[in-house]
Amino acid sequence: MTGVDILGMRLRNPVLVGSGLLTDQERNIRKLLATGAGAVVTKTIHPSPPTGLDERIVRLPVGMLNSTTYSKRPVEHWLKVLRSFAADDLPVIASLHADTPAELGDLAAQVERTGCRALELGISCLNEEAGLEEDTPERVFAYTSETRRRTSLPLSVKLAIGEGLESRVRAALAGGAAAVTISDTISGAAVVADTEELELGGVFGYSGPGIKPLVLAAVWRLRRHGFDLPVLGCGGISSGRDVADYLRVGANATQVYTALHTDMYATLDRIVTETSALLPGSLEAAT
Repeated sequence: MTGVDILGMRLRNPVLVGSGLLTDQERNIRKLLATGAGAVVTKTIHPSPPTGLDERIVRLPVGMLNSTTYSKRPVEHWLKVLRSFAADDLPVIASLHADTPAELGDLAAQVERTGCRALELGISCLNEEAGLEEDTPERVFAYTSETRRRTSLPLSVKLAIGEGLESRVRAALAGGAAAVTISDTISGAAVVADTEELELGGVFGYSGPGIKPLVLAAVWRLRRHGFDLPVLGCGGISSGRDVADYLRVGANATQVYTALHTDMYATLDRIVTETSALLPGSLEAAT
């Protein structure tokens, strides 16, 4: 399979594992890489993650709702784990966020000293606080530019699709991002049939096959409107065909996550195998 250059790394394939509960443990990350992932993004590391939240996942007929936020493991734990990954030269991307740009910059500087090779800024999680589904370019620039000021590591900014995406991408670029990850979860809700109340008690992050057409359209529009930065496409990937679709509309690499909540390693192996069967032949012929 054709390799891919992304965030300063030469990866063996364009199938990365995205950030989430499944990437909150060192053993999982190592096994996902051994199974064939081009790279793995850690669960988002936060210096002071919220406590006492009812973090859950609800499977829907199509896709998944989740009320999860950040890793509950302390920064010191993650710094040790990242040093271990760096010592073994593993393609691991550290997902980071913090309550302020200054705190995020400090966290990024600590992570750089572990030897970690790249960062993803998970600054658009709508589950943490109200209103992030209406993120602003000013906020994106503030977090990105302060992180860039404190570290030289290549970084991708993870953004959700929706109104103002192009302005937010421009803000990430102006702040020093090397790439963007499109898309974070989007606002979603489901009604419990028995009680007629909302699942999870409100509106939370929706992911899975239902958002794939929306994210494909967003990536396609970015390319059509002249954006030439690397894009990591993320949303609804459950097959090699999905990976190829993202690459065809202009993504440089992809992230799979929700599908891995069913038979994690077997599902990843299947997606990588299917992608390998499609690359380089049919994909290179189309580009």
